[in-house]
Amino acid sequence: MLKRIPVDQLSLGMHLQAFCGAWLDHPFWRTQFVLSDPNDLTLIRDSLITEVWIDVSKGIDVEHPGAQAIVAVERIPEPAPVVQEKTSFNNELKRAAKICARGKEAVVSMFQEARMGKAIEAEAAAPLVEEISNSVLRNPGALISLARLKIADDYTYMHSVAVCALMIALSRKLDLDERQTREVGMAGLLHDLGKAMIPMEILNKPGKLTETEFALVKTHPEEGHKLLLAGKGISDIVKDVCLHHHEKMDGSGYPKGLNSETMSLHARMGAVCDVYDAITSNRPYKAGWDPAESIKRMAEWKGHFDPAVFQAFVKSLGIYPVGSLVRLESGKLGVVVEQNEHSLLKPKIKVFFSTRSQAYLTPELIDIARSAEKIAGREDASKWGIKDIDHYWAGDKA
Repeated sequence: MLKRIPVDQLSLGMHLQAFCGAWLDHPFWRTQFVLSDPNDLTLIRDSLITEVWIDVSKGIDVEHPGAQAIVAVERIPEPAPVVQEKTSFNNELKRAAKICARGKEAVVSMFQEARMGKAIEAEAAAPLVEEISNSVLRNPGALISLARLKIADDYTYMHSVAVCALMIALSRKLDLDERQTREVGMAGLLHDLGKAMIPMEILNKPGKLTETEFALVKTHPEEGHKLLLAGKGISDIVKDVCLHHHEKMDGSGYPKGLNSETMSLHARMGAVCDVYDAITSNRPYKAGWDPAESIKRMAEWKGHFDPAVFQAFVKSLGIYPVGSLVRLESGKLGVVVEQNEHSLLKPKIKVFFSTRSQAYLTPELIDIARSAEKIAGREDASKWGIKDIDHYWAGDKA
């Protein structure tokens, strides 16, 4: 029997089934567990959550004399869907930062549980996928761009959050239905789970891996697949992407050497999203590439990606993704801060440097769609001695 009760009636020994509120309103990445730590009780009461669901068949019931549940049911009623209104990049950035931070904590916990032999539960990760999906729906550029900014040692965990967001944005461009969109989001979140079985000193090694170390890293798709097979509620799509996200269209990938005739659509999506986030992120052994430069290079890798999937991926990010450094025909340099829904070539640019005077300018926002200015091409920040360009679009979130 499930009961919804006020948080002031919570006590140790109760089995929490769900929180009545948004995932970001409480401090736990999963919701179903027995309350055994007094600190957890304090955290719940200090959060924005006012009511919770408990399962009295798995834990103690309401103890206080005269206390009653607000309602008792066999199943928790499905909440009414919330329509996600489109919002500006800056408005979504703050919320996206919270989702990224909580998302990293969730992935760290999942990896730790996998290392301890605990079964992975899709249901526990579903609220995070939902939050990421809603953020991408409100403004796809904010969370996707922010998740690209990683401390090198956090790469393994934040990469999962980033690929989840990229997969969701790509799914919508491919017109997949909402069920598949959530499934590929979950696949993005769990695609690298097998790295939980790889020693962290190898994953975070600052130098080149030895042949033996690289061979060990290449086992992560199969290790992750084994973990998912032992999990609960894991769909075939999630398992497929986990096992095959390093396959290539020409058959030169691993672990199975699949090709254009044998790779599923979802694995093809995973291959694109995984590579893009990998090459644009700072790693222990190299700095990330500029987003626009990364799109250009990926387009040149023949036999690697499905052309139709890659084309949809570019449409989901833009030819000049947020964070790209570009040169305008006037000689000014700026960083892309937001996409234009109607044209991949006309994003909003924050201009801050003049190549003609080789001097910094007072930052100015230019909407290329409403300006006489045109983008001349990508630019290399190191050529001009420019550092910390992410500050211009992400502010203090960079």
